[in-house]
Formats: sequence, structure tokens, C-alpha cells
Amino acid sequence: MHTANLTREETAARSAAVTLHRVRVELDLTGAPERARTGFPTVTTLEFDTTGDSTWIDFIGEEVQRVEVNGVEQPVDYDGARIALTNLAASNLVRVEAVGAYSRSGEGLHRFHDPADERTYLYTQYEPADSRRVMACFEQPDMKAEYTFVVDAPSGWQVLSNQSPAHLDLGVGVQRVTFAPTLPISSYITAVAAGPYVRVDGEWTRGDQHVALGVLVRQSLAEHLEAEEILDVTRQGLDFFDDAFAYPYPWGKYDQLFVPEYNLGAMENPGLVTFTEGYLSRGAATDAQRAARANTILHEMAHMWFGDLVTMTWWDDLWLKESFADYMGAHASAVATRYHDAWAKFAASRKAWAYQQDQLPTTHPIVADITDLEAAKLNFDGITYAKGAAVLKQLVAFVGDDAFFEGARRYFAANAFGNTTLEDFLVQLSAVSGRDMRDWSAAWLQTSGVSTLWMEADADGRRFVVQSDPRPHRLRIGAYDRVDGRIVRREQREIDVTGERTEVELPDADLTLLNDDDLTYVKARLDERSLRTVEESLSAIDDPLARALVWSSLWNAVRDGELEPGRYLAIVRTHAPAEPNIGLLTGVLANAAYTLRHFVGDVRRDEEQRTWTDTVWSALQAAEAGSDAQLSWARAFATASSFDDLHHERVRELLDGEVPDGLVVDPDLRWQLLTALVTTGHADQAEVEAELERDDTGDGRTAARRARASRPDQEVRRAAWEAAWTDRSLSNDHLDAEISGFRAGGRRDLIAGFDGEYFDRIGAAWADRSIEIARRLVLGLFPATESLELVDSWLAENADAPAALRRLIVEQRDHLQRDLRVRGILPR
Repeated sequence: MHTANLTREETAARSAAVTLHRVRVELDLTGAPERARTGFPTVTTLEFDTTGDSTWIDFIGEEVQRVEVNGVEQPVDYDGARIALTNLAASNLVRVEAVGAYSRSGEGLHRFHDPADERTYLYTQYEPADSRRVMACFEQPDMKAEYTFVVDAPSGWQVLSNQSPAHLDLGVGVQRVTFAPTLPISSYITAVAAGPYVRVDGEWTRGDQHVALGVLVRQSLAEHLEAEEILDVTRQGLDFFDDAFAYPYPWGKYDQLFVPEYNLGAMENPGLVTFTEGYLSRGAATDAQRAARANTILHEMAHMWFGDLVTMTWWDDLWLKESFADYMGAHASAVATRYHDAWAKFAASRKAWAYQQDQLPTTHPIVADITDLEAAKLNFDGITYAKGAAVLKQLVAFVGDDAFFEGARRYFAANAFGNTTLEDFLVQLSAVSGRDMRDWSAAWLQTSGVSTLWMEADADGRRFVVQSDPRPHRLRIGAYDRVDGRIVRREQREIDVTGERTEVELPDADLTLLNDDDLTYVKARLDERSLRTVEESLSAIDDPLARALVWSSLWNAVRDGELEPGRYLAIVRTHAPAEPNIGLLTGVLANAAYTLRHFVGDVRRDEEQRTWTDTVWSALQAAEAGSDAQLSWARAFATASSFDDLHHERVRELLDGEVPDGLVVDPDLRWQLLTALVTTGHADQAEVEAELERDDTGDGRTAARRARASRPDQEVRRAAWEAAWTDRSLSNDHLDAEISGFRAGGRRDLIAGFDGEYFDRIGAAWADRSIEIARRLVLGLFPATESLELVDSWLAENADAPAALRRLIVEQRDHLQRDLRVRGILPR
């Protein structure tokens, strides 16, 4: 195993022997604007006690130049990931002088040169273990310390970290910013950012609490920031969490920074939260996009307590922060902001992520067994986030709101600035609820898989809720009937389901929802009468959460091969144009597109695709002018037109300005439309270059790269393939663009010849590239073959491949097997 991949056992031994107190990090970023300069000087001073005479500290960079231990220089013993320390005393002061590397992969200190104005921007992203790319450190969450950052940067730049500046020294063209020390935090949530960012200031005040707020973005996107909306949600969140947690916000200021080429949605660095610029629109945005941004703002804010104030000891208990933050993001959105339908979107889309992940052969309990950092990187998944949040919703139904939040308050008070495991949380929850929570934990947190519920009747007419993979559920069953052309709930029963069969007394109903109000985590099937009702009247269901549960049930059924894909698409064509909830609509449109490409058999695919393209074009024409639905249908039309050129002339008209009243064709939609034309052979590279001249921005250059690689020519696709595997100058976003272009239009006739080569390349890519880049290659280029032969052969011949790589391949195999099974190529 490469020494960069730290294990749970060795880090536990290190934290048992070493007590870290303070870390001072000095970064010289003055050379960042020089493109030829690949690295930056970094000096780290660590104060710690130890019971042994040796240990190691973690660093990944260009070189380690000097190591001092208690004022004595030591020979540099560095293997590219670890710096060996010897001759340690009981108390130690260690100084490491090194050169870090500017990142293009979003790991460590990422550097972005904005083509719109040639300005340079820097930001850090560390989770789970990339702070060692910026400073020498003990890269594990249970070694908290007080961090002081000192940053040299060009004059005029914003320089940011977790704390506010304590001192500023100005020189000729440069500045040195010394930040106030942090409270005790883990290395992975420290943060630094620098560049000529635009800043909008605000404030949150409550009682004697005063928190300075800042929202920042690069200058070329400043007009699209929507700072006041972001600040409003931030204040609403701080109000909510101040009441809910009864622990004052502990981190001083609250800056939120939107950054380019970001690998995640956001990161909860205390006092300096970073977000992807994907949450900003360059012209047109739906309310669903703003709701998603608000949810993420609140998710990250919840981490200020769950994750930052109290941190898991090791990545096994990653759920202790992510599940809670996912739950709180939806809950706070629903009760504290204008996005009251957050739970409907959660039911339809977020839980779909969990259901998918939990049916893979690599599924794992919410409390996972994470043996090393590579495993940790892959566990930021649908189980840790969405399933965990759904299970917490079931927990709240079980113990009640009051007990749940009081348990959280006691958990913070007992463990502030410390590290915890599952048991620490259960102790507090058991105390306030009066229940022994170990049985609940064993059933929900320490098992894997998802149960399925359906209705059955026996020969005597008795009705039963039947459950696969039994678990205890507290749930509600809703009986819905047709009333004056609408579908409304007539009656609701709350029951406990524990075993395989539970007898229930229910009235006859046109539609029976087995998990009404979405209290539990389960796949709930529709009986045949309910399915017929849905086919005829889904869009007549008034309650958005009930519609979300129906859409979710249909999607799970088609994925599981229990609902014929054509029947599902017919329901979508009938009812999606009337779906008023924009969050539900966008999810349904994405699922329909996925069904066409993955679940519809070859014989019917062209016909179904053409029917779908016609549907989205008609829905676009019929949508209300200027509505979110109109924009969503326009985006769906552009997506569909990459696979079918039925309406290529209409695509051209949209690009030429002949648009329905109210539709804003912003730069991103223009690129999507143009790429559809390129993919189907109705536009050439000259048009791509003309569009790039019109939109020569960071996003424009990424989109142009994608469009160029999408041309329906085998040599063009070969060039994209080679660039993805071999061009190490590509940023993370540019790599994704090459991969997207290679796969554009579903043109297997152009790319099937690379299937075998994929399996020849993945081992070297995993060994030689960072885990982020390797993961994008492995997932993005996995071939959609017509059999499992190639992947099964690789798995059989590579039993000793790294566990994380094998996990990804096993998961991709399962997705492929599901596709082939639903399409009828493999037996169901």
C-alpha cells in the first residue's frame, strides 16, 4: 500500500501517542499569478507532546527542504507522503520547510486563472485528507489543534481563512496577513483562500451575538451572485440553529465563498464555507436551483455544530456529521425559509440516491467499516448522506422532535471541541428519550440494505403490509380518492411495522400510499389499482409530498424491473407537463432521460427517444412564459436533441433568437443547444469557436472543450479518449468535458472499440493519478457493453487490485447488470 493511504489502525496508534496543541502555517502565495510557477513555499510549525521518540507527519508536495526538531536540524526522511521524525522529547516543537504544489484537480490549494479577465484565484479543499498538500500535519480528524495561518499574497487581494485577520503588514506589491488562532479543529476543515474576490458584507445579530457575514465570488461572476438571497437564507439558518441547538455559533465570522472547478457541492470549513459556482446561474435559474442552494447553505451551517464543533474520531462515523447535516438541511429549509417543500424534493430525489447506493453489492451500514483513507473517500455516498438523513427522519418519528433536539443539545455540550463515536450520541439520546436506543441503532445504523413494502390480501379478504428484509418502521398509510377531478386524502392510519407481515384494516381507496408523509426509509410499491389511478390522475394529486412519493415509487419500480419502461415513460409524458413543483419536475425529467438511455431496449429506443423529443418540444411551447417550467423543458429539449435530431431546426432557431416568449437563453443553455447540434452533426467546429469568442470565460472554455469532443467522428472521439487518460494539464472540469464529449449522444458505434482498452488502463491510472482524478476516469469512461464478459474478466484477473478501485468497478458492473436485466438482455 502506498504510504499516502493512511489506515485506521496506524492513525489510532499515532493519536494515542501524540497530543497536538498548536500549529502555525506560513504560506507564500505571492507567486501564484505566474503560470509557470508550479509550487509555493510552505512552512509549518507544530507543537505537540508524545510518549514515544518517533512518529511521522503527513505532507504531499513538490519537496521537503528542511526539518527541525526542537531547534535541531534533522536529515530529511521523506517518501512523498510521510516525513519521519526521530529523537523526539516529551514536548516538541517541529518546523518543516517545504514546497507545496498548486492544484488543478480541486485537491489541496487549487489555482484558477480566469480567462475572462486574467485574474488568479486560490482556494483550499481538503476533505478527507488533502490539507497535507498545503501544510505538514497530522492528517486525521481526532488530532485537533489551534491553527494560526500567516499568508503572503499580492496586494489588493482578499485573503481569507477560518478566523479574521489579527494583523496586516503591507509591503511593495505584497501583503502579509496573520490570522487569529482558531479554536481546536481538525486539519481537514482548516481553509485558506486568496484572490481578487468581490465581497458583499452583512451581519447577523441576536441578543448579544454578533456575527459578521461575507459572501464572495470572483469578479467576472459578481453580477450573478444573488448575495442578498444568500444572506437572507444565512440569517434564517443562524436563527434556526441558535434555537435548535442552544449552543451559540462558536466560530466568530461566517464567510461563504463561491469558487470555480470545485469537486463538491460545498465544504463546511468553520468561518469560511466554500461552495461550487454551480450554485450561481449566469442568467436564468429556477426556484428549484435556489432551493437546492439554500438547502446546501443550511447543510453546511449544520456542520458548524455537527462535524466542526463535535467531530467523528475516524471516518467510520462520518455519518455523525453528514447524515445530520443532510437531515438538517431539509428540515431547516422547510421550517425556516420560503422553501417549505424541501421534504418533497428529498423524498423524490435525495432518497433515490440512497436507494440506488443501498442496492449495490458494495452497500454498507450507515456506521461503516472504514479501514483507510481510500475507503473514506468513497464513503461520501448516498448511504452516509441521504439514507442517514432518512433514517434520522424515522428516528424523529420514533422519539419525537423534542427528544431528538434535546439529545443534540446535550451531545454538543458534552463533547464540544472533541471527537466522538456512535456510542456518544446514543448515550445522550437514550437519556432524554427514556428509551434504550441500541436496538434502534442495530436495526438502522448497523445494517445495510433497503426494505420493500407492498400490500397483499388473503383468501378471506384480510389485508397485510408485507415487508422484505424486515426492519421496524413507524409509518403512515394514506387512502386517497377521486373527488371533483382531484386526488385527495380521505383517511390516514399510523402503524408500526416490524415483521414480515402486518395485518392492517384499511378502507378501499383509489390510491393507497404505504409510506404516506415519508416517515421511514423504504421502497413502497403501488398496488395495481393505485397504479391505474396514477396513470390516469397523477397530476391531480394536490399534495406535493404525496406526488413525490408516487414519482419515487414509479422510479424505483422501473429500476427494479417491476414496471415496464415504456409504461413509465407514458406516465411521464402524460403528467410531467402538468407537474407544478419545479423540484419534482426537474427530477422526473432527468429520470425519463436516464430511462431512455439505460432501460429501454434497443428495438424500441429510437422510437421512444423520438416520442420523448417531441414531448419536450411540445411542453416547451405550452409552458407559461418566463416560468421555471419553461426553462426546465428548454433544458430537457437540449438534452434530448443530443440523442435525436428530429427538431434540429428548432434548436437552431433557439440559438438564432427565435425563442418562446419569456424564455431566457443564457450562455449555459446556448452551449447546451449548440453541443446538441454538434453531437448530431448539424454544427461544426467553426461554430464552436464562434460561440467561444462570444463567451470566452472559464465556463465557456469548458463548454467549448466539451462541444469539440462531441463531434460525431471516430478520430475526434479518439482524441478525447487520449486526452482524458494522458493529458495531465487538464483541470478536473476540463477532464469531465473530455469524458462528456467522448460519450456524447450515446454513440456506441464511435466508441465501442475502446471497451477493452479501458480495462487495460484503469490500474495504472489508479496508481499514478490522485484519487479524485482517477475516480473520474474510472466512473466516467466505464464502457456500456452488451454483456458482463469484459468486466467480469477484469475482476477475476485483478483480485489483488486496490480495494477502492475494485469497489468502483464492482459498482459499475452492478449498474450495467441492472441496465441489461431491465432491457431484457439478461434474465431478471
